[in-house]
Amino acid sequence: MAINLPYMVSSGTLTKILNKICDASIPENFNGDFLGTKLGFPGGNQKAFIPWAKKCKLLGEDGTPTQLYKDFRNPTYRGISMASALKKGYEELYVRNEYAHDLSRPDFLKLVTDTTGLAHDNSVVKAIVASFFNAKEFADFESTLSKEEKSIQIENRTESHSNEKVSDVIHKNNTKKQIDLGINYTINLVLPKTDDPAIYNAIFKSLKENLLNE
Repeated sequence: MAINLPYMVSSGTLTKILNKICDASIPENFNGDFLGTKLGFPGGNQKAFIPWAKKCKLLGEDGTPTQLYKDFRNPTYRGISMASALKKGYEELYVRNEYAHDLSRPDFLKLVTDTTGLAHDNSVVKAIVASFFNAKEFADFESTLSKEEKSIQIENRTESHSNEKVSDVIHKNNTKKQIDLGINYTINLVLPKTDDPAIYNAIFKSLKENLLNE
């Protein structure tokens, strides 16, 4: 039967290209020139990434990056994007087992052989399995949040954090208002020269009565 499952012979390169995509700008058209010049993968075997990406709907048939491609570059949606891409690219496997990504490598290999009709030691089967597992490193199949739900969750966390800051400021201001204030005076007293102690007594008596008493 015809093999419609995507794969790269040099499957280890798949991980490297995906990592490069995360850092590079989005091209108008993802072609061999972009792959070789911008991402640094000019080899013939490496160009197999393009049909792999098209099968997984990361690229349109004309090489235009899709929304899945753009979401994959965003760390927030990367896992969900790749999980969706793998389900699209390996749809034939998911028809047989909707939890194909949870299978062990030997069980996944058996699923591929059952689907393709090829022997377990066939080089194409090995490449399909390796390509899927390498791409699966980026995928998050457990998250059920949509992009919109994740955005709302982030906004709620931000708003909650802001409210906590406002609450802290109000608490601090109220605390400051409850603090009793006191005023200290420093008085420099210049006494006149005199031999009459009665003058000093009068001065200190007046000081005590007018300044020191509450």
